[in-house]
Amino acid sequence: MALEITDATFEETVLKSDKPVMVDFWAAWCGPCRMVGPIIEQISEEYEGKAVVGKVDVDANQEFAAKYGVRNIPTVLVFQNGEVVGRQVGVAPKNAYTDAIDSLL
Repeated sequence: MALEITDATFEETVLKSDKPVMVDFWAAWCGPCRMVGPIIEQISEEYEGKAVVGKVDVDANQEFAAKYGVRNIPTVLVFQNGEVVGRQVGVAPKNAYTDAIDSLL
């Protein structure tokens, strides 16, 4: 199951992680987000122990969405060593997300 990341836990979970981190910025009312959600859940299971995979509800947690310029959702950001190294806006096939993590492992 993908981690629920909040503004309060973002720094510790994402920016200080020693593993690659994939963060799905989403909202409950967003149709395309519901298409990406199951893909993110699959990836979180497949990469357990190798990468951190989480979700940020942008309605409840706006600080880091604003900081990283998330204007459209779903937006999936990939972080390594606290830096954004990948960005996917909108719905994409699963391999678009897994390739981003694989390139960091």
